[in-house]
Amino acid sequence: MIKLLADENLDNTIIRGLLRRNPDIDIVRVQDIGLSGEDDPVVLEWAANERRVLLTHDVATITRYAYERLAQDLAMPGVVEIRTDAPVGSVIEDIFIILECGVAEDLDGQVYYLPM
Repeated sequence: MIKLLADENLDNTIIRGLLRRNPDIDIVRVQDIGLSGEDDPVVLEWAANERRVLLTHDVATITRYAYERLAQDLAMPGVVEIRTDAPVGSVIEDIFIILECGVAEDLDGQVYYLPM
């Protein structure tokens, strides 16, 4: 099962839509684990330690830090970058395709951009 971490900037409508469709999705929010306001490298480190794929709208900095982790040979279980202007329904469908058709190892060290 792919475990998810929602960045604090992620539209909560996406999270609610995912959970409405499948309440068993393993997703936690940065706000719920005491990482609100933390720098991106701290969030990525926590995600790596917990083997959670990060869902974010923060294309400006998260991607850079994710690739830096890979360059340093550090764990990076994956990042899914979601455009802020993307239709929420399409984003939810794309995330479900990833969750239903993939395994955690498919996302390891990868950055995906949604919508597909």
